[in-house]
Amino acid sequence: MTNMGRDWLIKGGTIIDPSTGTLEVADILVEGGQITGVAPSITQRGIPVIEARGLWVVPGLIDIHVHFRDPGYEYKETIETGLAAAGAGGFTQVCCMANTLPVNDTGAITFYMVEKAKKVGGPLLHPVGAITKEQKGESLAEMGDMVDMGAVAVSDDGNPVMNSEVMRRAMEYASHFGIPVVDHCEDKNLSAGGSIHEGEVSTRLGIKGIPSASEEVAVARDLCLARQTGTRIHLQHLSSKGSVELVKWAKDLGIPVTCEVTPHHLALTHQAVESYDTSTKVNPPLRTQEDRQALIEALAQGIIDCVASDHAPHSLKEKDVEYDLAAFGISGVETALGVVLQLVHEGKLTPMRAIETLSTAPARIMGLEGGSLKVGQPAHITLIDPEKTWRVKPEKMLSKGKNTPFAGWELKGKAVITMVEGKVVWKDETIGESGNDQR
Repeated sequence: MTNMGRDWLIKGGTIIDPSTGTLEVADILVEGGQITGVAPSITQRGIPVIEARGLWVVPGLIDIHVHFRDPGYEYKETIETGLAAAGAGGFTQVCCMANTLPVNDTGAITFYMVEKAKKVGGPLLHPVGAITKEQKGESLAEMGDMVDMGAVAVSDDGNPVMNSEVMRRAMEYASHFGIPVVDHCEDKNLSAGGSIHEGEVSTRLGIKGIPSASEEVAVARDLCLARQTGTRIHLQHLSSKGSVELVKWAKDLGIPVTCEVTPHHLALTHQAVESYDTSTKVNPPLRTQEDRQALIEALAQGIIDCVASDHAPHSLKEKDVEYDLAAFGISGVETALGVVLQLVHEGKLTPMRAIETLSTAPARIMGLEGGSLKVGQPAHITLIDPEKTWRVKPEKMLSKGKNTPFAGWELKGKAVITMVEGKVVWKDETIGESGNDQR
């Protein structure tokens, strides 16, 4: 779109706003980067119009678990390519993990990430600082400095804090700053050397497995520590039925816990590994159909709070190797929405719940401004064509990471406009200059 301003009139779209429970056809007026009007019909002269008939107009999507590899691993991804990919996926805000080089364990690295993202423009980037120095699980990182520079949470991500006393102190310390402790739940002693889910497929293929217990033991520990300290914890990428049962127990007791699930754990099982495609290698691993079904049901019921992509781009040199030697991770920020919408088309998630898990709930968990289309909110808005079918082509992805298990899949539903504070940061090629669909 030629208009680079922050004023728009979005006409005739289906507004889905979980923050208010709104599901209706209406207009939205955006002025100065803010939402200034929501009504059945708005007339405002001199403002460019986006014709949104047939489209969903939703609070800007938020991905609270991405790896943009910058600084240190720019050959896999940069903040610039990561944000471009996020915008194409419909995401207006992302939370970036700390496993960079050097590790984001100081205010200086946090500041670098925030400032570089501002220069790049596009979706907003919120760093997640490390819990411990160099993610070694030994001594606490400088949480206060990182929070001062813009960190919204702390996590050692793929290097879980194995020492329970260190984790307890981290929770107590984080509570002073009002931020959640985010944990990749894994007992490294139980998972060591494993590549896929421990079960019939790992036995048949002769690949060492990772038992569900390696996740569940860590989930149980974190829940007990959260109960002890009263600190908010957020559990990343749950993958097993047992983990869901533990979280339900904790929530019933009032323990302050939230959790996420990835699109790939909702869509795939360990049977996908039988292809030996290293794009299916992810940690935690793809598990059984019973686990997958439990995750879907828990997401629909609200036991699992949100969806996060765990976007983990890698280069060919990390993935084009033997399965055991390949790096864990899926490049997922561009396919996340399409994969989740499959559950909507199958009747397993309502449109309202799907958008809540991708926008309103992530905003609440990380304390971000957004996740709502209320008047006065910043104009973080995603327009989605729920009927648009498209084929996943890795070579067309904006991320440097082409490692996707969904290559060749035909998905139904796609972001066609991504708007951050009124600025259009992504527009699908089928949307014309006036906002009319040119298909």
